[in-house]
Amino acid sequence: MKFEIFNDHFQNYKRYQIPKAQLVIADIPYNLGKNAYASSNAWYVDGDNKNGESEKANTEFFDTDKDFRIAEFMHFCSKMLIKEPKEKGKAPAMIVFCAFQQIQMVIDYGEKYGFMNAYPLVFIKNYSAQVLKANMKIVGATEYAVVLYRDKLPKFNNDGSMIFNWMNWSKDGKSIPQIHPTQKPQAVLKRLIEIFTDKGDTIIDPCCGSGSTIRAAIELNRNAYGFEIKKDFYKLATEQMLKEYEVSLFEI
Repeated sequence: MKFEIFNDHFQNYKRYQIPKAQLVIADIPYNLGKNAYASSNAWYVDGDNKNGESEKANTEFFDTDKDFRIAEFMHFCSKMLIKEPKEKGKAPAMIVFCAFQQIQMVIDYGEKYGFMNAYPLVFIKNYSAQVLKANMKIVGATEYAVVLYRDKLPKFNNDGSMIFNWMNWSKDGKSIPQIHPTQKPQAVLKRLIEIFTDKGDTIIDPCCGSGSTIRAAIELNRNAYGFEIKKDFYKLATEQMLKEYEVSLFEI
């Protein structure tokens, strides 16, 4: 198996000559800007508004969470997913985690770049980050993603069982470093990887953040390549999330 993570923008992929993927998984920025913590008690010191605002009040998750260019992202995916093979049940797919309000945008841009088919996935939590709204309104306890593919249905490993378009969202245990504010749980990532790929297939995460997708792929014996433009997240991913694996790391 081969695993590499690059401290670079995915647009510069050509310089690395990485193989094309069976599956692209990405958690694109939600473009929340300075409202990132607006419904979370992290807005206040120790989570209590009596203590005043914390350093996270009126701040972004990260400074790239406001100007994500989805057209560039879709172009990358259209180039880096393998071509559809003649055989049935072997086609590639991409999975894009996004905010509920971004679902239609992801589908529309996907169509412009040849991904003519799409369907949403819903992930159900037993908790909510919107604690400040709990006594005011129904709070959000779901996450969303969109599965996109070109023409043929993508590879699908269901082991004879029906797979619903909703899945449980399980928190990571203490053994998994919590690096990124929108980090996805290993159980969720592994389930998706198992459904849409086989051992030995290649996975690419163009916005790999904490490196959680790369870790999940490694543990499932898939090849994995990731791009992370932010040096601080790249450093944490390589020194914490992936420290126990022999991964080739490239820093620009």
